[in-house]
Amino acid sequence: MSDRLRSVGRVLVAVGVAVVSALAGYVLFVRFPGSLAELLGVLLVLATAVTGLRFGGRIAGSLFPTYNVAEVAVEGPITRDGGSSPVPSGPTSPGADDVVEQIERADDAAAVDALLVRLNTPGGSVVPSDDIRLAAERFDGPTVAYATDTCASGGYWIASGCDELWAREGSIVGSIGVRSPRFTATGLLEKLGVEYEQFVAGDYKEAGSPFTDVDEDQRAYLQGITDGLYETFVETVAEGRDLDPAFVRETEARVYLGAEAHDLGLVDDLGTREDVEDRLASLLDTEPVVRTFEPRQGLGARFRGGASGTAYALGRGLADAVTPDEEVELRAER
Repeated sequence: MSDRLRSVGRVLVAVGVAVVSALAGYVLFVRFPGSLAELLGVLLVLATAVTGLRFGGRIAGSLFPTYNVAEVAVEGPITRDGGSSPVPSGPTSPGADDVVEQIERADDAAAVDALLVRLNTPGGSVVPSDDIRLAAERFDGPTVAYATDTCASGGYWIASGCDELWAREGSIVGSIGVRSPRFTATGLLEKLGVEYEQFVAGDYKEAGSPFTDVDEDQRAYLQGITDGLYETFVETVAEGRDLDPAFVRETEARVYLGAEAHDLGLVDDLGTREDVEDRLASLLDTEPVVRTFEPRQGLGARFRGGASGTAYALGRGLADAVTPDEEVELRAER
């Protein structure tokens, strides 16, 4: 459908809804209730018409969308649920399931011809990262990933599912590696005089427990799991980015500035957001109009998010109010 037809359709729908609303307002507030003052009736008719015009505009926007590019954002650590917590905190990014839902919804939208994935993440969990990558890979149309500040580890895993990866010269890109952290509390338990005992079935059931020491056999077992995930990461990146697996391994999980990453072939091109939109214009052969897709939330989730954000902001405000200026300066110097 041409832009001209979309514009005409939006106008007709909006005006039509406004006219119907005005007629309904006239019937409800002027014609039948003869006891109402004429001026009050006119005002009510106008108010009803304005409300109808707004409502009609929303309907028209849904029926005749002006956008042709869907943008989804992956920001912060990549987790399944976005790091939701009952404790009030600052704004959190959508979880992997929400991002996948956004991409699938964009793919189902008839108006969307291309997908823009904005990345600013240090990485995160393996499977959630791969879920987002697969969703981007399934998208029916050009997919462009754009790294702003950081596109590392799980972020690069996601980018490997897109057709192109753009970054800024100062972006942090890479970290094609896997880590499996483990802490041990055996020394603390011994110091406290506490003994830990667990009844298990299976030689490796307790492997990695923070309350037991790891023997060499268990260490090799855990390292094998990490190595297996690393090989999957390397193969995924090599295939998605059309790179030699040997070269990917040679990076040894290093991070690179965007300019060097581009020289190495880890990034397709460098540029600003405007440059990325110019690229989308050439891919679509038309002017790109970008709409940011956000997770769908029920009323309860919105209320919880608003209350949490308000509590966080209030707490930060109180903390800033009682923090001496000298302490702020010392922290800034560090």
